Amino acid sequence: MAAILVNVGVVAVMWVLEFIDQLTRNSLDQFGIEPRELEELPSIFIAPLLHFGWGHLISNSVPFIVLGVLIYLSGAGRWLFTTFVTAIVSGLTVWLLAPPGSLTLGASGIVFGFLTYLLVRGLFTKKIGQIVIAIIVMLVYGGVLWGVLPTQAGVSWQAHLGGAVGGILAAWLMHRKRDRPTSGKAEYWA
Repeated sequence: MAAILVNVGVVAVMWVLEFIDQLTRNSLDQFGIEPRELEELPSIFIAPLLHFGWGHLISNSVPFIVLGVLIYLSGAGRWLFTTFVTAIVSGLTVWLLAPPGSLTLGASGIVFGFLTYLLVRGLFTKKIGQIVIAIIVMLVYGGVLWGVLPTQAGVSWQAHLGGAVGGILAAWLMHRKRDRPTSGKAEYWA
């Protein structure tokens, strides 16, 4: 139940912020990420909560909740870590690579991070349940991975790519095997 409450709660905050933004004639959009402006770096934490209108917000809401719940079921700490790493890597990628004079908002970087985290986590853990989840997630959401390419004007492929890299990084940091036990025999890779 906490998994649903937390993810729906975060999305509810996004909806409240969009409502305020609409009432104030898009006054919150100024908190988006502007590339290569040093004073804009803190925006990488705010921008994922803000959106360019209701359509943009709606397109991020359902996948954020569904994928976020799947991650949260493994623990609040894993969800928080994945969200944090993904937001940072996605935001920094936008900050470094987006065109000058652009402004980037939205949770899609985190959605891409959630997606790739779920897709690769099973490769690191080798747990059958997580591999099955990865297959199901790939079947349902795999098509959106094309969003990491610059294919659509006005859509931040930089945020998508950074989020995808952030999700893989989070999975690797949390689930890599550190001290593999050995059998005491020499091991050779063929």
